[in-house]
Amino acid sequence: MPKLITASDLRDILRPGVRIAVPGGVGEPTGLIELLREAPEAAAGVTFYQFPLAGLNHFDYSSLDNTTRICTPFMAPHLRAAEESGRLEFIPVSMRQMYDYFARAPQFDLCLLQLAPPDASDMAKHGFSFDFIEAMVGNSKRLLAEINAQLRPPAGVPGIAMDEIDYAVETSHAIIEMPAPKIDETAHAIGQHVADFIPDGACLQTGIGSIPAAVLAGLSEHSDLGMHSGLIDDAGMELVQRGNLTGRQKAIDRGQHVACMAIGSQSLYDWVADNRQIVLRGANYTHEARIIAELDDFYSINSAIEIDLSGQVNAEWVGGRQVSGTGGSVDFMRAATFSRGGRSIIALASTAKGGARSRIVRKFAEGTPVTALRTDVDTIVTEHGVAELKGQSLQARRERLIAVAAPQFRDQLQEDSRATNSAPT
Repeated sequence: MPKLITASDLRDILRPGVRIAVPGGVGEPTGLIELLREAPEAAAGVTFYQFPLAGLNHFDYSSLDNTTRICTPFMAPHLRAAEESGRLEFIPVSMRQMYDYFARAPQFDLCLLQLAPPDASDMAKHGFSFDFIEAMVGNSKRLLAEINAQLRPPAGVPGIAMDEIDYAVETSHAIIEMPAPKIDETAHAIGQHVADFIPDGACLQTGIGSIPAAVLAGLSEHSDLGMHSGLIDDAGMELVQRGNLTGRQKAIDRGQHVACMAIGSQSLYDWVADNRQIVLRGANYTHEARIIAELDDFYSINSAIEIDLSGQVNAEWVGGRQVSGTGGSVDFMRAATFSRGGRSIIALASTAKGGARSRIVRKFAEGTPVTALRTDVDTIVTEHGVAELKGQSLQARRERLIAVAAPQFRDQLQEDSRATNSAPT
């Protein structure tokens, strides 16, 4: 059985040079964060590894001590001070690659976990973020778990025998919730364009935010949809409850809705806890192209910050700064090409900054990383329509992208396009 510890015990467990893996999303062990805050000096010289999600995770582990560091493949606003102070290391990898990173990196000294209270067989189940859990646990020397009395685990997730846990803390707190996004007129229009593009029986992958929520809301007249995604949220739950999302046409995991995390309201968590149709798997399954290749009509729906006139995608860089990361979008975009009938869609508003800036641009600012290559891109959707780029020439791509740009920027983009055409190659 694990040793129950207090904050003072951290001074003996941690030491300079220790490497700690921490789940992100709603699986972040927030009770253990409070323990660390009580003994911040114990984290001196320690490096934390985490894939956080903006809007859900807010604690900067490197803030515990001037010598504490954080390594991450995904930037979030709460990590800006760590970046500016040099305490942050950014790892440019996708979610599928990050799973292998956690699994194959030099062994972590400690893994922090949030688990449900053990059942009659002394198994403590994981919660609603299962993306990298198995990789972290399997590649860590010791486990420190908070046993959260308020965590009702998903019906189908595995657990850990209590005698495999080295240290434990008993806590009782609500699971992190994400408020439902507001769907404005632009998001609604984009969602409708995407929904009209998706056939009955398609298998869906969507992300977080108002546009994915609008897409799912627009599918209320569709039938026999499937899900194989990075996440399920309240909008996905509603499609299941209404009978639009059944999974009956999936070649694998038939009748099941597969994701690596559930994110949303307490109502969603209660529903997932009671519903064995919802299956949470690691990113080595949800984001794996060889698995997705077995799913016909796989439709990947993601977003971006900007698109250039060749079709390249920037989904992580604004004003010369890293603001997010590759995430799972490129994993799904590329996997969709292996699915029979599969398509990938990048859906975004045509403008930013209240209409002052076009998101469709001639070229990216110098130094901007390309998240998805022009060879990865299939279809772009804005509130002004659908631009199918796959298999199109560069000239045709420019014309189609300009047609879905905001009207006030089209003339300038036409001039940019002509300049590009006349430039020597």
